[in-house]
Amino acid sequence: MFDCGKIAIIGGGSWATAIAKIVVGHTHHIGWYMRRDDRIEDFIRMQHNPAYLTSVRFDTSEITFSSDLNKIVQNYDTLVFVTPSPYLKSHLKKLKVRLRDKFVVTAIKGIVPDENLVCSEYFHQVYGVPEANLACIGGPSHAEEVAMERLSYLTIACADLDKAESFTRVLASNVIKTKTSADVIGIEYASVLKNVYAIAAGICSGLKYGDNFQAVLMSNAVQEMKRFLQSVKRTDRSVIDSVYLGDLLVTGYSNFSRNRTFGTMIGKGYNVKAAQIEMEMIAEGYYGTKCMKEINRHLHVNMPILDAVYNILYERISPQVEIKLLTDSFR
Repeated sequence: MFDCGKIAIIGGGSWATAIAKIVVGHTHHIGWYMRRDDRIEDFIRMQHNPAYLTSVRFDTSEITFSSDLNKIVQNYDTLVFVTPSPYLKSHLKKLKVRLRDKFVVTAIKGIVPDENLVCSEYFHQVYGVPEANLACIGGPSHAEEVAMERLSYLTIACADLDKAESFTRVLASNVIKTKTSADVIGIEYASVLKNVYAIAAGICSGLKYGDNFQAVLMSNAVQEMKRFLQSVKRTDRSVIDSVYLGDLLVTGYSNFSRNRTFGTMIGKGYNVKAAQIEMEMIAEGYYGTKCMKEINRHLHVNMPILDAVYNILYERISPQVEIKLLTDSFR
């Protein structure tokens, strides 16, 4: 039976904080990499993350903080990466310690820009981490609800199911239900696409389209997701499983969804820059839209929702015009 050993969290945002709370509740010790020393000092003083999920309390005697990524990677066996995807490359550029011998778990729901790779592919191709040492965490799971200990379901995917099963035992509790999968790539791409579709849902909400249309949009989104996933990796998956469809629905409908919020602002007339400034949080789907568009240039999958969101965000086509064209293509 695989042993996850000592576990460290890489990242300081809301999802990192929620995962850290789960893990430390089981293990009573974690390492935690945060980029800023002042943020670490405030965390220790206040006994909570000073910037995200501030109501979640920690016993900081159970946490070894460090702003030195090499130190954390050197001293821990399982590394849970929870940084925003646009910043993953810059964080890893500091790394001088080998990653290939570690169990790397990605909870990043995005694509590495410029590389156009989901995170497990990036760790494998650039850092030589074997596929058997790579796992990902799939939803549906908003950090806010996990932190409030509302019942949530997580899927841990890894080519080595024994390792996936071992990590589920670190997360499982009476409020966290877990299961395993071998579909790492599919789950990662689904988590990118659902952010794009949540932006579409938000745009439509901002344009005052109602619940009837939102249901049609989500129905078409899951069909589009299925077409893409089968094109990128054909396997025996069911997109109606919670890690695919469930994650799509919660991100498309929930008020906790930053991607939906971002899309709603775009639909109301904000430009991209203004929406990003007002949110003060990263909407992964903005970056994911461009990456997915570039990836699909080679795959040629029929993806009208992705195309519409890309045209609105990057080609500055009017949301009213683009969504009207999209509605005419739905049945």
